Amino acid sequence: MIEDFLESGVPAVEEALRKAAATEVMPRFRQLTAEDVVQKSGPHDLVTVADRLAEEQLTAALTELLPGSVVVGEEAVHADPSRYEAIRGDAPVWIVDPVDGTRQFVHGDPGFCMLVALAWRGEVHASWTYAPALDEMAVAVRGKGAWLDGRRLVAGTPGEVLEVATSHPDFTTEDQKRALSGLRVDGVAPRPCGSAGLEYLSIAKGELDAIAFSWELAWDHAAGLLLVAEAGGSDLTVAGQPFRIAGGNALPFTAARDAATADRVVALLSAGA
Repeated sequence: MIEDFLESGVPAVEEALRKAAATEVMPRFRQLTAEDVVQKSGPHDLVTVADRLAEEQLTAALTELLPGSVVVGEEAVHADPSRYEAIRGDAPVWIVDPVDGTRQFVHGDPGFCMLVALAWRGEVHASWTYAPALDEMAVAVRGKGAWLDGRRLVAGTPGEVLEVATSHPDFTTEDQKRALSGLRVDGVAPRPCGSAGLEYLSIAKGELDAIAFSWELAWDHAAGLLLVAEAGGSDLTVAGQPFRIAGGNALPFTAARDAATADRVVALLSAGA
């Protein structure tokens, strides 16, 4: 079912993302009022009316494109956590983050994106990363490569100093901070991450060497992990296993421009812990 859809359906998903951005996201960019922004778990966990309405529009569009599919969206799961279980089910599942980098969006920073991944039985088959304020659309299809606005993405290999985007300190526990402290060594330049989706895109472009993240919510990672893999990169948890979108991963984990870099980052994280 998914393979048949991907033979011709990729442009339709791109169009659905562009439409949701044009109608629900970009008209509110730098136009939000105080009433448009709500805290979820705390002051660093925000949701806006743009997140909710874009997810609703994408949910309707994507399930129409692929009958029998279901959606696991960040905002719908916040309202009903049981919906997350669909990732482990037998139906094709769209994993949706309507605005990844909501903090950036709220502050008028163009460094946010919209993420969609199409998965089945725990494996991501295609992904879309759309940065509407930057006018960039990245697409990956399993076994067929990663592309940015029609240009093939190749992650390449790092230089002498590893540039690594890490979980933001506002979102890490003390144990996670200790593990991430393993990256503070000569030859590594860690920094707090921005939008997770755009950090993955930076790896696929060859502009960033790796990420080291300490959370596993699928809507933040599914699209980017496939994008990095199809650009020639690799991912690994501190248990030495590939990241599983269905959960249960040993954390932190990394995605990197190549397998050797992923191995190196995991070794440093393990040493820090």
